[in-house]
Amino acid sequence: MKDKLKYKEFIGTVHYSNSDEIFFGKIEGINDLVTFEGETVTKLKKAFKEAVEDYLEICKEAGKEVFKSFKGSFNIRLNPELHSKLFENATLEGKTLNQYVKEAIIEKLAN
Repeated sequence: MKDKLKYKEFIGTVHYSNSDEIFFGKIEGINDLVTFEGETVTKLKKAFKEAVEDYLEICKEAGKEVFKSFKGSFNIRLNPELHSKLFENATLEGKTLNQYVKEAIIEKLAN
């Protein structure tokens, strides 16, 4: 996992500012903007964990959902050739395109 931190169920993306000589990041998958920073990797990881714990406490106090909600549907953009090949394979297997792509995603996540 490159440039990512994980703590509990949270993922933090990480960047480095050369001009400020500091690591910084934000918590992904939430409805708010929560950032963290540190001068070293150790300090960055500590700041990330503290940001997560603070965010959990704020959500608890406010009675707010912690994570973004997902509808269960999303659009993907493919080139026409790939779209056609997916449709062909799904049809040959007697599946809808949605079923075929869902199974492919499940397989990828299992690996």
